[in-house]
Amino acid sequence: MSARGDDTGERDLRALYDAHAAALLGYAVRLCAGDRARAEDVVQETLVRAWRHLDQLDPDAAPVRPWLFTVAHRVAIDAHRARRARPPEVPDTGLASVPALDELSVALDRIVVTDALGSLSAEHRAVIVETYYRGRTVGEAAATLGVPVGTVKSRCYYALRALKLALAERGVTT
Repeated sequence: MSARGDDTGERDLRALYDAHAAALLGYAVRLCAGDRARAEDVVQETLVRAWRHLDQLDPDAAPVRPWLFTVAHRVAIDAHRARRARPPEVPDTGLASVPALDELSVALDRIVVTDALGSLSAEHRAVIVETYYRGRTVGEAAATLGVPVGTVKSRCYYALRALKLALAERGVTT
């Protein structure tokens, strides 16, 4: 339905489009620095505004093309201002630096385990670090820590139980 509410308005808009759309698009392309997609948006908005004011546009009283070009110019300026006010879109190249889901999962796991290790006593944390993270045998860990082998075995047992509980408190289930 047209702004006039009858088929005459639709015919008038079609005639307006047929007579001025090509010139209007060429003008809009220049206004939009050669960006045809933005220019087409400008033309579309210009014709929507013309459709809303069809009852005021009389080609016999005054030429319509200058009015259309003025509206297109204002629409282009408004669109330019809106783009400047809005933050720029992030290019896809920035997404390449985002770690993959697996890498994020590993990083989050490390954070949780590090936090859980921090809740252990210093003795329990030391035997876990020596045996699991540094890959030392029980004998090597005992020599490094300066405690008997049996003490390292006992501390490993209780440290692993405490670590399991600390991880469960952080929502990690086995």
